[in-house]
Amino acid sequence: MPAPRFPLRAVAALFLERQHLARPHARRFTPSRLVRFVEDAGGLQLDSINVLDRAHYLTVWSRFGPYDRARLDRLVYRRRALFEYWAHAACLVPASHLGPWRRAMLDYRLRHTGWSSWLRRHRRTLDLVTEAIRANGPAGTADFEHRRPSGRGGWWSWKPAQHALHYLWMTGALAVHSRPHFQKRYDLAERVLAPEPGVDAPSTEAFRAWHVERSLHAMGAATDTDLARYLTFPRMGPGVRRAALRRLVEAGLAVEIEVIGSRSRWLVLARDLPALRRAARRRPGSRGTTLLSPFDSLLWHRERVERLFGFAYRIEVYTPGPKRVHGYYTLPILHDGQLIGRVDAKAHRAERRLAVRGVHFERWFATGGVPPAAVWGAIEQDAALAGVADALWSLARFTGADQVDLGRVVPGRLRGPLGRALRAAAVTPPPSRSAPAVHAVLEVAGGPATGRRGRRPLDGDVGQHAVVIRRPPDRTGPARPVEDDAARDDPPGHARSGNE
Repeated sequence: MPAPRFPLRAVAALFLERQHLARPHARRFTPSRLVRFVEDAGGLQLDSINVLDRAHYLTVWSRFGPYDRARLDRLVYRRRALFEYWAHAACLVPASHLGPWRRAMLDYRLRHTGWSSWLRRHRRTLDLVTEAIRANGPAGTADFEHRRPSGRGGWWSWKPAQHALHYLWMTGALAVHSRPHFQKRYDLAERVLAPEPGVDAPSTEAFRAWHVERSLHAMGAATDTDLARYLTFPRMGPGVRRAALRRLVEAGLAVEIEVIGSRSRWLVLARDLPALRRAARRRPGSRGTTLLSPFDSLLWHRERVERLFGFAYRIEVYTPGPKRVHGYYTLPILHDGQLIGRVDAKAHRAERRLAVRGVHFERWFATGGVPPAAVWGAIEQDAALAGVADALWSLARFTGADQVDLGRVVPGRLRGPLGRALRAAAVTPPPSRSAPAVHAVLEVAGGPATGRRGRRPLDGDVGQHAVVIRRPPDRTGPARPVEDDAARDDPPGHARSGNE
């Protein structure tokens, strides 16, 4: 029997749906929606870079728009709806997945033999750190003052207590209790993570099948390479992954499909075939506009993104400044199912200002052409620019800014239309807010050699004026009201312990 055939746009549309990007910013943040998103995606990546905001806060904003960060923190570090572990990288993963991840923790002791030498020399350190936390409660690296070993730099120059905390976390003896100022504090796992009664760690073989199934679910349909690059922890050799996948196929849980125009082998969960057929009929793949964190789960495997959307993306944070093409911290622009460009932005919190240092649109979008991969139809340029303007103002509100500075736009002829769209969006009341409309001030500041009055030009913006768009300061808080009732922070089925 021939394999079912699907167009590339069906795979792209289902991927967007599983990543909760089918209608970005259309639904407000709630605990149940957050948990469903992380369950579907498999993880919410953490990263320390704070140019705009932490990666996990931005990834949630990309789906729901402005929300109260403290509410997300309560769900993680008080309600324990999510917990920290390694999935693609350091991530928040759902508490409902604790059982399978327990197996990864147990197997870490056997798989990661690179620790052997260190463990032989520092077994006493592990015991001391564990007993200190058992006796005194949550602790971070700063609570253990040991001399840093001499020698070459890098990760292995950590002081012994840091090694111990990391090893005990990865093996499941400790869990992240809280993150004041984004600094991890650990406690005994049994005091942080309360497993459901009767839920035990599966066998290693069952865990591998679960791991592949979760990756397939998150992507909708995937190649063998996609499966290796999505949930990258724990690492599995190609033979191990193929064996787990073969078991799913033999059990009728996964099937091979043909993707028109692709020579690769594609797989999908059997239960997702109806969803893939519906996705093939969808026009476009998603509706609405948002910006994506560089660490968004949609972008975890960038070669897949290029195959599905024709969008070549590179994180340039670690690229020397003169060699950067698009900017330090660039956010891809998703509009109606297409990645149409990227924004390099920085939040100046003290000044309540969002500096949009550069906007680079894809050539096909700028010229009114056809997207290079999955295609749902033409993109209306004016509507897309209006969507980008709305997304920038939403990001400004989320980062506490009441001013947007527009720097360089590539191609330059789209700078005027984008500036006008930003001005129009500034005088429109934010959604779900009862405040009256405000009047924006549009400044063209400085001359060819300046970016704003008395300031150096924005990076790469020599020869262009900087557009400064101000809105009267809005001190009323998040764009959507936040309930103070703690019970609203409980995900479905979550039982609060007596000490919360």
